[in-house]
Amino acid sequence: MRRATPADAPALAALAERTFRDTFAADNTAMDMDLHCARAFGAEIQRAEIADPSTVTLLAEEQGALAGYAQLRWAGPEHPLANVRAVHPLEVMRFYVAAAHHGRGVAQALMAESMAIARAGGADAMWLGVWERNPRAIRFYGKLGFVTCGEQTFVLGSDPQRDLVMVRPLAG
Repeated sequence: MRRATPADAPALAALAERTFRDTFAADNTAMDMDLHCARAFGAEIQRAEIADPSTVTLLAEEQGALAGYAQLRWAGPEHPLANVRAVHPLEVMRFYVAAAHHGRGVAQALMAESMAIARAGGADAMWLGVWERNPRAIRFYGKLGFVTCGEQTFVLGSDPQRDLVMVRPLAG
């Protein structure tokens, strides 16, 4: 487990797009997938996100290869999601593990490190949006103490979709 550096941007971009497509391509049109991936992934986009001081990008590696990643983003009390009741929340902006690494503890280790970063940064809660049609992810987050507190719209390409907003308070 380590923080990404600008040199990781090309490999991260490839992993990010691959895991996103693996997760959602079967339930969405190719056009919407292509449009979203063009807007969200790419070496320059990832490099900018890695450099953003309000974002932490964690990489999980197994035997020298990227196995998964998490992108965490700080938000202040002005955050528009009224149902996320927190003074200093940390958003789990992206959280993906490559299919070949599912069931090997990578996701749990990645989330444990994410929570450690949140606590070290003074976060009082972590929150995320998860597509309502992604039951595997919803179960995973639920097992870790995240509860649904609302919803938001996520636009995939040109398709507005309903995400559940889940939050997990962080104790001291």
